[in-house]
Amino acid sequence: MYRETAEKLLDFIEKSPSCFHAVENMKEILKAEGFQEVKEEEKWNLEKGGSYYVTRNDSSIIAFTIPEGQFDGYRIMASHSDSPTFKIKENPEMEVNQKYVKLNVERYGGMLCAPWFDRPLSVAGRVIVKEKDTFVTKLVNVDRDLLMIPNLAIHMNREVNDGYKYNAQKDMLPLYGDFSSKDTFMKTIAEAAGVEEDAILGHDLFLYNRVKGSIWGAQEEFVSSARLDDLQCAFSSLQGFLKGEKKAHLAVHCVLDNEEVGSGTKQGAASTFLYDTLVRINECLGMSYEDYVRNLAKSFMLSADNAHAVHPNHSDVADPINRPYMNEGIVIKYSANQKYCTDAVSAAMFKDLCKKAGVPFQVFTNRSDILGGSTLGNISNTKVALNAVDIGLAQLAMHSPYETAGIKDTWYLIQAAGEFFH
Repeated sequence: MYRETAEKLLDFIEKSPSCFHAVENMKEILKAEGFQEVKEEEKWNLEKGGSYYVTRNDSSIIAFTIPEGQFDGYRIMASHSDSPTFKIKENPEMEVNQKYVKLNVERYGGMLCAPWFDRPLSVAGRVIVKEKDTFVTKLVNVDRDLLMIPNLAIHMNREVNDGYKYNAQKDMLPLYGDFSSKDTFMKTIAEAAGVEEDAILGHDLFLYNRVKGSIWGAQEEFVSSARLDDLQCAFSSLQGFLKGEKKAHLAVHCVLDNEEVGSGTKQGAASTFLYDTLVRINECLGMSYEDYVRNLAKSFMLSADNAHAVHPNHSDVADPINRPYMNEGIVIKYSANQKYCTDAVSAAMFKDLCKKAGVPFQVFTNRSDILGGSTLGNISNTKVALNAVDIGLAQLAMHSPYETAGIKDTWYLIQAAGEFFH
């Protein structure tokens, strides 16, 4: 069961080279399960017993089910669709000595730079075209080895192994082709999108790692892939959401964009997307705003974003006591400065949930002298205030283009999510 689940996860990630593709894949899965799409710009006609989903910006999605009878609050599981990468700039082609063409890119999120070198890369995202006075999104995936960021040979920088500060504008630009490829990049994108080049009015395009995911280790106990943070949690959330009976609560599967750059966008955790959706559901069901607030007070959210496993070569950077490992259960994340939203109440509730689901859990805290990251739980709580716990799955090499996790942990999170939505 662990390997089969990991293989399904890798297949999902393979089909999700960008946040837009991840949301499109979730839409297709939901539609196959009978979910109906509702759109923010249209009137909603929701029915009890119905299953629906809504997207914003093509990169965030909220799916929800409405119980047949009276429901007792909301059960929300939130994750994010984006990962650290490089975004293609406008007018991206750059000539070098009339011999090469490279692409102008900028960093998106806080990635580890070194692993991006010397590996096959490609481009995925979306383009915008106009069809009959309507702006239309076309997904793009140039599904071949297209780019590479070449390292500088050690002979020309003999101190590189003593530490090097990468310059995003100088060191991290990908090579696209020799000089004969000049003025062809947008043609390549147009061909992948199935449109004419001059029809493209805008684009959001990103680099992605082409190395396929793998299951490995002495006992095949590890799984490695691009974008485990946070598609591993998004995938697990969706599978658990579909697995649960969802009879007593209004169940919500929520995947938001732009967590890696602070969530401060119209489709991020700091936006009104979740709030707007819940309020509209409430109004469509004929309930008052007071009913919404009362239901919220009885609700619970799992904020699911991966966690740091103890590193085999750097165990000293982990907390002396709270030291999560891969394949040893779901990680509950704590932070005194509220970078994580876990408190005593929400931790107790989640521990009880794990016991009911029959899955192990463990604890993460940062070393007190090392500043850790943040996630979407505490940010979304400023818009939709409810009991919430920050959880994740233990992994190595977070924010690398090729991350590593435990083969058992995806299955554990699916079981916990299924129990949560039961």
